[in-house]
Amino acid sequence: MSSDSSVPPTHGPAAREVADPAPHEGWLERAIAARLRALRREAGTSLAETAARVGISKAMLSKIENARTSCSLTTLARLAEALDVPVTSFFRDAEGPREAVYTAAGAGARIVARGTRVGHDYTLLGGLRGPHARMEAHLVELTSRSEVFPLFQHPGTELLYMLAGVMVYGHGDTRYTMRPGDALQLDGEGVHGPQELVELPIRFLSVVSYGEVA
Repeated sequence: MSSDSSVPPTHGPAAREVADPAPHEGWLERAIAARLRALRREAGTSLAETAARVGISKAMLSKIENARTSCSLTTLARLAEALDVPVTSFFRDAEGPREAVYTAAGAGARIVARGTRVGHDYTLLGGLRGPHARMEAHLVELTSRSEVFPLFQHPGTELLYMLAGVMVYGHGDTRYTMRPGDALQLDGEGVHGPQELVELPIRFLSVVSYGEVA
């Protein structure tokens, strides 16, 4: 039986060879390759030394480190043993593509919230749901004095960062005078909201993290 020399040989437990992957394909191989290369260099071992410990060829290890092939869990386990690291170390950056939310200046959605009727303007700067948390960011503008202030209470943790103006902000029984550059982090379960609008217009950034996602 003749063999096709165009088919790349398989070495040990390594699986298939990957040609140049599309941007969304091969991301797992690329993530593992980057971690493997970094871990091997941290350990101070050469390609040849590591390949010998694992029982694969130097060429195959080079392909793995350059995301040119997918390797089996057996090979990963041997690599982990050779580098004296947990197998999970190879997957630290392999959860998949990371998300980001970009909102250009002036492009945020204007939303109606509890303070809208008393001159409070809310602009949603974006929301992001990650594997363990959900986060929302708002730009809040207070442009009208009012004796009626909305109070808020919600799950999660909130960060306020003052951009302009001066206000007294309450959280529970405590009052904070907020000026540009001041930051306040608070437990959203505690009743909170502006208590006194000292110097208008007032602008501040509100970022709420809702913690673990069910």
